[in-house]
Amino acid sequence: MTTTSTLTDGILYLSLAGDLVGSPDTQQLLAAVDEYLGEAVTNCAVDLSSVRYINSTGIGVLVSLLTKFRSRGGEMVLINPADHPKKMLALTKLTNIFTIAANEAAARQQILLAAS
Repeated sequence: MTTTSTLTDGILYLSLAGDLVGSPDTQQLLAAVDEYLGEAVTNCAVDLSSVRYINSTGIGVLVSLLTKFRSRGGEMVLINPADHPKKMLALTKLTNIFTIAANEAAARQQILLAAS
């Protein structure tokens, strides 16, 4: 899995690619996010459009990230999950918990809406 992160207007944008499964990659992702949380970043958008496969560990990582941001009064939005992640989110009924946006602009709108 590869991860790209950018910080724009106080929103952390993460772009994930490959397979989101248990590995050192997921631990590095969580550690990187913790660094941003230390800088008082409370909102995040995670682009899942390039994630081919996600397992229960990957789902757990997403839930962990959501919990981190919401516990700080922020929000996390998933952007355009690819087919397999979308099916897994629906199967686990996490589509009721996660906010899902079609693109980065829609994710930004959802975050700003949640903040108001």
